[in-house]
Amino acid sequence: MAQQTGAHLIASALVSLEVPVIFGIVGIPVIEVAEACIAAGIRFISFRNEQAASYAASAYGYLTGRPGVCLVVGGPGVLHAMAGIGNSMVNTTFPLLVLAGAAPTSDSATKGSFQQLDQVALLAPHTKLSLRPPTLEQLPASIRDAYRAAFYGKPGATYVDLPADYIQSPLPASAPSITAIEPPPQVLGDPNRIRTIATALKSANSPLVIVGKGAAYARAEGKVREFIDATQVPFLPTPQGKGVISDMHILNTSASRSAALKGADFILLLGARVNWILHFGTRFRPGVKIAQVDICAEELGRNGVDSALSVTGDISAVLEQLLPELQGYSHPSSSSWRNTLHGSSLKNLAKAKQKEEARTSPGDRLSYHRTFRLIEDTLHSLSTPEDLVYVSEGANTMDISRSIFSISSPRQRLDAGTYATMGVGLGYAIAADIAFNPHPPYTPRKRVIAIEGDSALGFSLAEIETMARYKLPIIIVVMNNGGVYHGISDDTSSYGEQWEKDERREQGMLPSTALGFETAYEVVARGLGAKGWRVTTEEELRRAVEEAWAYKDGPSLLNVVIKSGAGGTLSFGWLEKKEEGDKKAKL
Repeated sequence: MAQQTGAHLIASALVSLEVPVIFGIVGIPVIEVAEACIAAGIRFISFRNEQAASYAASAYGYLTGRPGVCLVVGGPGVLHAMAGIGNSMVNTTFPLLVLAGAAPTSDSATKGSFQQLDQVALLAPHTKLSLRPPTLEQLPASIRDAYRAAFYGKPGATYVDLPADYIQSPLPASAPSITAIEPPPQVLGDPNRIRTIATALKSANSPLVIVGKGAAYARAEGKVREFIDATQVPFLPTPQGKGVISDMHILNTSASRSAALKGADFILLLGARVNWILHFGTRFRPGVKIAQVDICAEELGRNGVDSALSVTGDISAVLEQLLPELQGYSHPSSSSWRNTLHGSSLKNLAKAKQKEEARTSPGDRLSYHRTFRLIEDTLHSLSTPEDLVYVSEGANTMDISRSIFSISSPRQRLDAGTYATMGVGLGYAIAADIAFNPHPPYTPRKRVIAIEGDSALGFSLAEIETMARYKLPIIIVVMNNGGVYHGISDDTSSYGEQWEKDERREQGMLPSTALGFETAYEVVARGLGAKGWRVTTEEELRRAVEEAWAYKDGPSLLNVVIKSGAGGTLSFGWLEKKEEGDKKAKL
C-alpha cells in the first residue's frame, strides 16, 4: 500500500464534508490531491481553464445549496480562478470553496519558488475567509471552517492554501478527523415587522411580489407558491428568479414588467436586491412601500429604499410567519390593478408573438425571436418543460431568450447574473448537468441547453472538449451574428467575398465589435469531440435540434447563422432610463 500523505488527509476531509464532486485543473503539487480524492470516491471534473472551472464550481453551489469546490494550482491558477471568486461574491447565492497549491511553508517570500504568490493576502479582501492552516494537522479543520463559511450567512467564496509540503508530507500518526456540516439554521423575522408588512399589504391597492434568485437558492419555492396562491398577489420574477413559480402562472407579470414596476404601490421583495437589475428602484412608483426579505441585513435599504418595512430572515420562515397575519386576505381578481396588468400583458405578448411567428423568407437570415421560438417548440415536442435546464449568455441572446423560453421549475435558468459576467456559459452548463444528473447512468436526466452569443462562447469554447471527455449530452446553440452585440455583415449571400477583401482586417481597423464572418463553430465543435451542425434555415434548425436531442453520448453544437444587426444602436436596455415599448435597440 502506498504511503498516505497530506493529500489523502485533504481527500478524507472533503469526504467527511460529503463533497461529491470537485471542479478544477491539476498540476504540481495538487495533482496528488485530485488523485487522492478520486481514489476516495469523489468525482473530479478537469477543465481546460481555471476560469471556467471556478464558474462551474460556484454555479454548482447555487444549484445544490452546498459550496462548490474548485481545486487549482497556485500562482497563475489562483489568478485565473479569481474570476469565479468575484462572481460568487457579487451574486451572493453562489457559495464557493477554492483550494489551491502553494509554495512550501519553509520558503521565504523572496525566494522565488515555483508559482509562488501570497494567495492568502491576495484573496483576503475578495472572499469571506482566506487562510493557510498553521500546521498539517490543522488542515482538515481549516477546510471545514472555510466550507462552512461559504454558505452560512451571506453565501460567498472562501479560500484555503495547500502548501506543497503539507500535500507531500506523510500522514500524521493520529490523523485528525472532522464531521459533516448541518444546513444553516432558518432565521425568523421580527414579529413586529411581520405584522407591519401584513398591514401594509392588506391596505395596498396595487401590490406586487418580486421573486429573486435568492428565493431560488433558499429552496423557498414551496412557500412562495403557497403565498401567491393564498393571497392572489401578482408577481414578477427576476431573470434567475424564474421558475420559483411557473412562468405559466396566471399571476406572472413578466409580460407587463414596466407596468408592474411603475404601478405597484406596495412591493414585497423576496430574495431580490434593488440594484441595476431592478433599475436601482428608479422605475418604481414614487412613494411605493417596499418590504424586503433578505438573509443579509446590509441589503436592506440599498439605494435609498426605506427599510422600515423590511425584515432579515429566511424567506420560507418569514412567509410562514406572514401567512397567518393575512388570513382571509386575497387580492381580488377583478381589481383595476389586475385589469391594468392583464391589458399590458396582452399588448406586449401580441407584439412578441408577431416577431416570433414571422417566418424567415427564402434567402434571409434567421432572427433571434424566430430562432428561439422554433427551438422551444421543438424541445417541447421532445420533452416536458420540467426536464429542460437553460443556460444563457450574451447580451441580445440572454435578454431576448429570457422572455421566450418558459421556465416552470426553480434553478433551471442560469445567466450572466448580477455581475453580468460573459464567459460563464459552458462552465455553468457543465455544473448544471452534474448537479441535476449526479449519478451515472443518467436515466432519467434533465437536458441542459446552453444558448450562447458567439462573442460569449469564445471565452470558454475549449470546454466543449471537457463535455465530450465526460460524455455530457449538453446541447449548445450559438447565435452567430459575427459580432459583439452586432456584426458588420449586410446579410447578403455575396458578403463573404467582401469580407475576404476587406482591407480593414490587415490594417487592424475593423470595428471593435466585429468578429469573424460566419465562423464555423460547428467544425471546431467536431474537432473537440462534439456533434456539430451549421444552421441557416428554419427546417435545418428543427432538424438539428431533433438530431442533437437524440444524441446522448456527448455534447452537440448548433451554429445558427442569424441576422448581423449591422447598423443597430449600441445600448443595454436594462441600464437605460426608458420604457419597454421604446424602439431603441437593445444589445
